[in-house]
Order: sequence, then C-alpha cells, then structure tokens
Amino acid sequence: MELSESQYQQIAHCLPRQRGNVRLSNLQVLNAILYVAKHDCTWRSLPPRFGPWHTVYTRMMRWAKSGVLDRVFEQLQHLQIIQIKIEIVQVKIEAVPLDSTVIEIHTDGTGALRKTAAKPLASRAPDGAPKFVWLPRMNAVL
Repeated sequence: MELSESQYQQIAHCLPRQRGNVRLSNLQVLNAILYVAKHDCTWRSLPPRFGPWHTVYTRMMRWAKSGVLDRVFEQLQHLQIIQIKIEIVQVKIEAVPLDSTVIEIHTDGTGALRKTAAKPLASRAPDGAPKFVWLPRMNAVL
C-alpha cells in the first residue's frame, strides 16, 4: 500500500511545508509509515528504498505529537484512498503480576529494619516464598 503522486497531492495540504535541505520527501515518509503499519515490522527493518529508518521514525513522531498524522489519516479515509479498520476490543484487567526479579529495591530503599539473622517461618511452604505478588488494579475498559 503506497500512495501515488496524484493521491499525495490530494492530501498535501495536511502536511507541514518542507523547508531547508531535507533528505526525504513527505510522500516517502508517508509511504514508509504505511509500509510499517501494513507489514507490522520494526522501524529498523524498513526497506532501504524508504530512506534511513531513524529519519522516518523521527518525522513520524513529530507529526504524531503535533496532530499532523491524525489529519492526514482522516483526510485519506474521507477521500477513500485507504480504508482503516478499527476493531474495538474490551479488556478488563483485574490483577497485575509483579515478578520479584523485575523490580529490585535496595535494602535501604524499603525503609525496613535490617535483618540480623535468618529466621525460617514455621508455616513456610515446602517450595519456599512466593515468586511474585498479585496487586489488585482498577477495572479498565478500553
């Protein structure tokens, strides 16, 4: 899915004007963004014909933050150049596991007193202490 020059001219007014010595045209960047979206690949695996991946990624992030991409894709859909399918999925999260190997806190950071000697618990499970802790979270519907 790549935009042709005539399709690009229909949405060119949505994009910022290029100034100075630019390496990639807005059309090349848009086609690169569409390629990544369609093929679900990483930026680093972008084919060389689209230019340096970092340049494309940087411009895409700038456009996303300033709302340019929203306007462009809205215009592309309005003109029926591309069709975007949006699937609404409801997700309900009730608990989040935290693995003790992921979150490490220095002994001084907990505010607890230091242990002087190891004291095994009488009711300890045969396999030892639990490996993770379940933290309750608010239910969120996306």
